[in-house]
Formats: sequence, C-alpha cells, structure tokens
Amino acid sequence: MNFAETFQPPAVSPELEALRQEVRGFLGEVRKKGEFDFCNNSWAETFSPEFSRLLGARGWIGYHWPEEYGGRGGSYLATYTINEEMLAVGAPIGAHWIAARQSGPLLMKFGTEEQRQKYLPRIARGESFFAIGMSEPDSGSDLAAVRTRATLQEDGRYILKGRKIWSTGAHKCDHMIVLCRTSPLDTKHRHQGITQFVVDLTLDGISIHPIRSIDGNEHFNEVVFDDVVLEPDALVGTEGGGWNQVTSELGYERSGPERYLSVMPLIEAFAKDSGNSEEQTRTLGRLSARLLTQRAMSLGITSELVAGRSPVFEAALSKDLGTIFEQDAIEIVRAATEGTRSTELSQLLQEAICASPAFTIRGGTTQILRMMISKEVLPR
Repeated sequence: MNFAETFQPPAVSPELEALRQEVRGFLGEVRKKGEFDFCNNSWAETFSPEFSRLLGARGWIGYHWPEEYGGRGGSYLATYTINEEMLAVGAPIGAHWIAARQSGPLLMKFGTEEQRQKYLPRIARGESFFAIGMSEPDSGSDLAAVRTRATLQEDGRYILKGRKIWSTGAHKCDHMIVLCRTSPLDTKHRHQGITQFVVDLTLDGISIHPIRSIDGNEHFNEVVFDDVVLEPDALVGTEGGGWNQVTSELGYERSGPERYLSVMPLIEAFAKDSGNSEEQTRTLGRLSARLLTQRAMSLGITSELVAGRSPVFEAALSKDLGTIFEQDAIEIVRAATEGTRSTELSQLLQEAICASPAFTIRGGTTQILRMMISKEVLPR
C-alpha cells in the first residue's frame, strides 16, 4: 500500500483561507465577551445549544450540505476548516457535534427524502442534537456483537429492546441512531441482520442514566430501551443493511480533526508558557511535527470521503495514531512544566489528565483498531 498516495492532502484555496480567517475572527470576539466556556476535549465535554445556534445562523454547521437540507453547498474541506478552528481553541461545539459529524451524513447517504427534510435543516440550524447508539455493555468495540433487538410487528412497527452505553450527551439530546439486530445472530455471518433506526429519545420506554467520569462530569450515559415502539419511518436505509451503513459512519467518526486536536488548548497554553529555553523549543518542535503529520493524514482521508469512498482502514489508522498523540502530548507537557506552570496551564493539564484514559477507547479501542489495521497490511 502506498501511504503517500493514500494520505495525500487536498490543496487549499484562497477562499478557504479567507473562511479560516473569518472563523478565527468570530472566535476571537466570542472569547473576549466571555459568555461561553472554552476547554480541552470540547467536542465531547461541552453542550451549549446557544453556541450551536450562533454557528447555525452563520451557516457553519453542515456547511458542505446541499442548500435544500440547510447547508451552504460549500466544500467538505470548508466544513473541516471550520471544525478545525473550533477544536483548536476548545469552543463549546459538543451539542451539535455528533449530529453534524456523522448522524446527518448518514441520513444524507442512506435516509429517505422524508428523513432528510425532517432532520437535516434542524441540525444545520443548531436546533437538533443526536447521540450515538452503537456500543453496548457486553460488546464494546465489537459492534457485530450487539444484542439490542428491534422486532417487526404485523402492523409494520418495531419493538426496540436493549441497552446502549457510553452515549455522549444522550441525556440532553433529542435523537439517537441506534444499531441493533432485526434477526437472530448467525455466528458464521455475524455482520448480517444488523439494522439502524433513528429514535426519538422522548418516546415511552426509554430511560437514560448519566455515568459520572473521574473528573465529576456526566457526559456519558447508559440508555435503556424497554419495549419502545418505533414507527416504520424510523428505519434508516434497509433492514439488515446496518453493517455497511455503520462502517461508513465510522469513517467520519474516526478520521476528523477531533482525533488529534482534543488537547490543542493545552498545547497552545504550553507554547505561551514555554519561554525561550532551548529544551522547551525542541519539545514544541517535536509536538508540532507529530501534529502536522496527523493533520496531513486526516486531510487525506477527508479527500477520500469527498470522493465517495469509505476509507475504513485509513480512518482506523488515523484515529489510533491521533489519540496516542493526544495522550503522549499530555505527558510531555506535564513532564516539561513540573513546578513552572501558570494557573491556566495547570487547569488545562488537570482537565486533560482526567479525560485522557477515554481517548484510546472512544470511537473504537486501540486493540480493535490495530487488529483492523493488521488485517489490511499484513500478508494473508
């Protein structure tokens, strides 16, 4: 495999650079006003509908979506640029993040026209928020082992029963795309019989239980479905076609800039605090080299997605390397600033250390991703 070709980043146009400067100017003004909290890992640990609506009013959510679905008809790279700037400063984008990153694109690709018209414009306006319904207590990253079940009834409706876990923001979101079984598990064909549904989280029979993390925050959840009635129009794509759909979705989930920019506010604070010492300059250089390499990989995968391909292996590789970089960066900054940290840097470092164990778990554990990678690159 020629990795230089696989991860070839796209060219940057003057229009794109102008958009970047516009976004930076906007973020600078917002931060001056002090109305919103900016932090590490902001795409996962913040939930600000107000900030999302601000971005929606500017057309900065789903910027590349067709206008009839609430977008601006721009390029996918423009959306990437907007997201990159938001992540770099830790803007509170968590409310709309999952809906814009993967739920919306999934519905765009596999949903019905009625589903697109119903959900996409509201996502683009920053008015509708989605959670992920993939992982389960007994399956983790092995999505083919899901046990949540949707049973078809004679009237065409489905009865949903089961549990999902690690569902970021589910206690504040209005919808979830749920991966479940619509036929019994065939151990010889584990990927068959899996289906996706878009589920209104206000339906009867749904209970949501926040999970408190080590830092005291409650952004993860366990979601229980107890005989939830789903109308036929909740089905996404085709019954039994969920595996191909969810792997397509994972390409978006695993390859974006959030997989290497979650601790960028920490790195920026370290750069400000580093002074002019030769050792800290070298440390910043090493961090920057890895950061730029990771960015080139992520942009290359973006080009693959724009071309309509499904870079599952490449996304797994990018996610693995990106989250390892984030964990390494935290330890590098900690070691380099022992006894010399500013108050801001200390706070950001404390937040990052508490959040870091989840980096190599969410979106697919390191072990599962490396198994996928090895299958692709090693001789069969």
